[in-house]
Amino acid sequence: MSELEDIKAVLDETANAIVRLEKNPALWLTSLIYLLKQLELKATGANPAYQMAYREMISSLGDTIRNRLNTGGW
Repeated sequence: MSELEDIKAVLDETANAIVRLEKNPALWLTSLIYLLKQLELKATGANPAYQMAYREMISSLGDTIRNRLNTGGW
């Protein structure tokens, strides 16, 4: 398995765990924000220069979410 496939498998397991604990998507926001905060801490802890890359990723995530809401597709 490649690293990307390993990451996808971990994310699938995480998504399944969140759904098992809370089936209502309206309540997933806390978990998503926690994940983003932890990713930011890990990225900037590894290299403070990653702060800009993280901000760009958040901006791109916002664009992707807006596109999902407007078009229905990922």
